[in-house]
Amino acid sequence: MIKTEEIARYMATDDFIDEDAIEKALNENRHLDTKRIKDILQKSQAIKTLNLDETAALLNVKDEGLWEEIFQTAAIVKKKVYDNRIVTFAPLYCSNLCVNNCAYCGFKSDNSIERKKLTTDEIREEVKILAGKIGHKRLVTVYGEHPDSDVHYIADTLKTIYSVKVKTKNGYGQIRRVNVNCAPLPIADLKILKQAGLGTYQVFQETYHRKTYQKLHPSSTIKGNYHWRLYCMHRALDAGIDDVGIGILFGLYDWKFEVMGLVSHARYLEKCFNGVGPHTVSIPRIEPAMNVSYVSETSYKVSDENFKRLAAVIRLAIPYAGMILTARESPKIRREIIPIGCTQTDASSRIGIGVYSKKYLSQEENRQQFLLGDTRSLDEVIAELARMGYITSFCTAGYRCGRTGDRIMELLRSGKEGQFCKLNAILTFREWLDDFATPQTKTVGEALIIKEIEEVKNRLPSFYLKLVEYYKKIENGERDIYF
Repeated sequence: MIKTEEIARYMATDDFIDEDAIEKALNENRHLDTKRIKDILQKSQAIKTLNLDETAALLNVKDEGLWEEIFQTAAIVKKKVYDNRIVTFAPLYCSNLCVNNCAYCGFKSDNSIERKKLTTDEIREEVKILAGKIGHKRLVTVYGEHPDSDVHYIADTLKTIYSVKVKTKNGYGQIRRVNVNCAPLPIADLKILKQAGLGTYQVFQETYHRKTYQKLHPSSTIKGNYHWRLYCMHRALDAGIDDVGIGILFGLYDWKFEVMGLVSHARYLEKCFNGVGPHTVSIPRIEPAMNVSYVSETSYKVSDENFKRLAAVIRLAIPYAGMILTARESPKIRREIIPIGCTQTDASSRIGIGVYSKKYLSQEENRQQFLLGDTRSLDEVIAELARMGYITSFCTAGYRCGRTGDRIMELLRSGKEGQFCKLNAILTFREWLDDFATPQTKTVGEALIIKEIEEVKNRLPSFYLKLVEYYKKIENGERDIYF
């Protein structure tokens, strides 16, 4: 249900996506000198959000040498804020029932796919596989917008997921954080989700360009209301949800405009909520979906080169935010994007309904939203990340220790959160290696852990002895120990 008063309360005159200002910034920042670009890169390294002119200047760079410097600076910023850790998760699609009819989506209401909503028992079986056999600690649950998958159903799924605990080789498997990707909700419903243990609340605007949004989302549907979606994060933060995640489906409109929209969104949230911006920014590209022709019709497809560029600019423009890169992308693209700013990625992903607990049918399986580009197992992805020098973190400690909202923003901007990330990444990685890794991945992972512990000894000596103490406890079978 759309509550118009929960739109009006945030809109003084018009919304914060000023299309004229965005176009003006893109047009007026086309021919800037190298010094200006270098000054902007210096500002990013201070972990300060860029303004529209600065973001536009980076987007308009044409010199390949400068782009290399942009990529290098993006890597520096990521390292400063998040260190060298990567968080992994899996999507759990709970329902594909949907009243909307988005032109690009496999779940659109007029698409003839098999419809399904998981029962409590079916969710429990899915989680047993995800937490007990694969080894995930984080999930993002996904729901179509439909009365049968309302806030009470979502809240029940969260409670069910958290209740599952599975014995493993040396410890136990359990989901410790559940993020939710669902429709925009009113404040009262968002409070219900918070009470149920919601992690990050994700809603993607899909496109910030109004005419494109209206073209792709019929006005007769709930999703056709642009402003109800645009202000959903304001409602979430007012409901007491500390962590919100924004995103764009790249390929619906011009990628430079969409990056400017993301930056506008982040800056406005910071302005309204005491410096608190989005905890994560997701950057999916449009992919083919069963019986949906839009992907072949759009003139706004983003090339691999421009995808890498937009990822780097977002890392620099919203430097504190986690950046989510999904398994929509191929392994090759993921290897290129991760070093320049990605902090979270999914693995062993399946996007059909009820497919983890059954034999996975095929990419053409008749209950999925789109096609995946990377279907490798979590074990394979972790081994590759370790060879690249990235430690996989299964840490959820910050949320349980109160490092959320304005507190996490201060820690991220100062680089202090990266210290906790490194320590807890080592501990949770040790857990995962002992409980789930293949022998080959365990060998690669243990070599990386040795390097990480040595780095703590040199860089964070005050934490070293406590880290060694916790590490030995985990080796002896204790679980969920954190800083």
